Amino acid sequence: MIKRLLIAIVLLALVGGAIVGFNMFRDKAITDFFANMPVPTATVSTVAVEKRSWTPNIEAIGTISANQGVDLTVETAGVITEINFKANQQVKQGDVLLRLDDAVQRADLEAAKTQAALDQQSLKRAQELQQRGVGSNVSLDTAQAAAQTSTAQVQKLDAVLTQKQLRAPFSGTVGIPRVDVGRYLSPGDAVVTLQDVSTMRADFTVPEQRLGQMRIDQPVIVTLDGQDGEFKGKITGIDPKIDPASRLVSIRAAIENPDNVLTPGQFARIKVQLPAENDIIILPQTAVVTSLYGDYVYVVRPMEQKKAEENKEQKEEQGDAAAAAGQPQTPPATQQASQVFVQLGRRNGAEIEVKGGLNVGDQIITAGQNRLSNGTPVAIDNTIDPAKSGEPTQVSQQ
Repeated sequence: MIKRLLIAIVLLALVGGAIVGFNMFRDKAITDFFANMPVPTATVSTVAVEKRSWTPNIEAIGTISANQGVDLTVETAGVITEINFKANQQVKQGDVLLRLDDAVQRADLEAAKTQAALDQQSLKRAQELQQRGVGSNVSLDTAQAAAQTSTAQVQKLDAVLTQKQLRAPFSGTVGIPRVDVGRYLSPGDAVVTLQDVSTMRADFTVPEQRLGQMRIDQPVIVTLDGQDGEFKGKITGIDPKIDPASRLVSIRAAIENPDNVLTPGQFARIKVQLPAENDIIILPQTAVVTSLYGDYVYVVRPMEQKKAEENKEQKEEQGDAAAAAGQPQTPPATQQASQVFVQLGRRNGAEIEVKGGLNVGDQIITAGQNRLSNGTPVAIDNTIDPAKSGEPTQVSQQ
């Protein structure tokens, strides 16, 4: 009985040892396989680090409005008898755009002119009699007062008649008429909008920290969403007061509009150009990767000799296998990607300033970082533009 138990224990120990040994052998084989498996070479595009001149910008968003723009209305009530404009018509300053019924005012004006002419004749006779010595001073004073009163009455009625007309206060383009002939119009009722679009203005805000960098006549560039091209202008006004609620400063810029492309009310992106700076390291924002540990870039550097030899041997083995299969052979990589943490500065469109961590002449990888890790073999191919090939970009945010 005891002998059988010992034999069973020995057999069980042998089976258990065999299973443990097999698992250890399998794990070691897998580890050796992955340890010796060649790392695929990643194809990347690069840009060389260099110091150059750079014009930083302050970016903002704003609203386009006309240099002069107003919704026209009348000063007095009346029935519309004439509308002398059409939609989108160019008008000049002083043009009569609309006329109200003014028959009564014209009749009153003619009566006042007749009375003024009569009073002038009376004044003239009184002056002649005074010169002859047969007229009294009281009669002359009365005639002078009557003539002045009738003249003032003519001016008053002429002003009332003018109020029955709507004239263009400045040259520009009128919009769609909001009234029709025969309508009774009250003071304050909108008739039409008049906009001078020859020169536009852009109103925008910047943080109070940027106020010290704002100057009158400072150049600005305006772009519109969905439209190509840029519009140049300059700052014409800086609000001397900071909004205590938002901590923003209101800025106004005059914008050139030669082809009347800009329209009042449009959303605009504004770049305020600051003075140019020299010897600045600038990189595309696609080269920078942001992580929880900081911002970093990949620099292409020569591969270590030992690692290069191992990579060469692995490539030769792969090359023999590829030749046997009739596949093209690729040369072994001699460069690798090295992760370098950098200190970033200001951003300007698709570019970003790098203040530290790089040297002039370093080759910085601008595309393909999502396939890289520290020490990955790389091959440089700058013939492909990542923006055109659909390569996803990685833009750091602050």
